[in-house]
Amino acid sequence: MGRLLTSSGVVPRSFYDRPAAAVARDLLGKVLVHGPAAGRIVEVEAYLGAGDRAAHSSRGLTNRTRVLFGPPGHAYVYLVYGIYECLNFVAGPEGTPGCVLIRALQPLAGLELMRQRRPKARGPEELASGPGKLTLAMGITREQYGADLTRGPLTVRRLVDEPEFEIETTPRIGIRHCAAWPLRFLLRPPDNPDQ
Repeated sequence: MGRLLTSSGVVPRSFYDRPAAAVARDLLGKVLVHGPAAGRIVEVEAYLGAGDRAAHSSRGLTNRTRVLFGPPGHAYVYLVYGIYECLNFVAGPEGTPGCVLIRALQPLAGLELMRQRRPKARGPEELASGPGKLTLAMGITREQYGADLTRGPLTVRRLVDEPEFEIETTPRIGIRHCAAWPLRFLLRPPDNPDQ
């Protein structure tokens, strides 16, 4: 996996400078890297900003949401339930506060470190199988709030040989407002008739 990550390119800022739903779909299959840990993005949710009452930015510009109103391609990390940190990527043109919540990863590198950070996970598939789990496994905290995803230790990369997959679209989960909107996207491997 090391060669794959080092020879793949970092996703450029222009990738994030599009509507949040388009960015969310296109993030599937990409690799999130933080230091020695890496995982393939397999589940995301888009949040659309002002008209989306489930989006933090729908309440306007605050100290907490200021990064959402800035340039795309930065990390928005916040605490939920007073316990878990959640990682989002700022999407859309500056001043248009869309974002993408990273909901789950398939671990690819740094598994031993992830296991140390998530000792209760029963297997590799559980290390990063939710928004709070993946930030723990990847060592992502609110210290990464505002981090530039196009450079530094927290980046998103393209796989050299990205396997084929299908995208499943569902309503978002775990929210009260605008919950029926079909803005949750999951990576689904294609059916294999030989299995």
